[in-house]
Amino acid sequence: MARARRARWAAALSLALCGCAATSPEGEPREGRVLRVVDGDTLKVRVAGGDVKTVRLLGIDTPESKRPGAPVECGSRRAGAALRRLVDGRSVVLVEDSSQDAVDRFGRVLAYVELGDDDVGEAMVASGWASPYVYGRVPFARVGAYRAASRAARGRGAGVFGTCGGDFHRAA
Repeated sequence: MARARRARWAAALSLALCGCAATSPEGEPREGRVLRVVDGDTLKVRVAGGDVKTVRLLGIDTPESKRPGAPVECGSRRAGAALRRLVDGRSVVLVEDSSQDAVDRFGRVLAYVELGDDDVGEAMVASGWASPYVYGRVPFARVGAYRAASRAARGRGAGVFGTCGGDFHRAA
């Protein structure tokens, strides 16, 4: 994960230094501190400047635990716990993807969440508690890495693949 991230930044830097017109789909990073994990793919983050934002991790979907009128889904509590272990109370970097909306229909910021050199969304997929999620058939910039992580998790029977038969939306 870290090697791929460094390679993306190196490529973007070399394009910028040469004056080339090509740009990276990833926006300007914003730093913040995770205040609370809402569920397996949503966080409350205090961003630099003090604003608290609800952040939906871009490119992943996890079993639902808080959808009104819907049953709690298999693995949802463990997905939330996995995300909590990764980021709760920690400093993170939010990175937008210009190929995707900046905010979803619920007003949540859509962003990759990075912890040091690690992509938290990719880590959730690799653990088997999240699956790659492409909204509106518009692939996000990191979809290839997320799909590879999902194949590896499925092969190991990790997370939902072992606990829920691979069904991310089966009632618990």
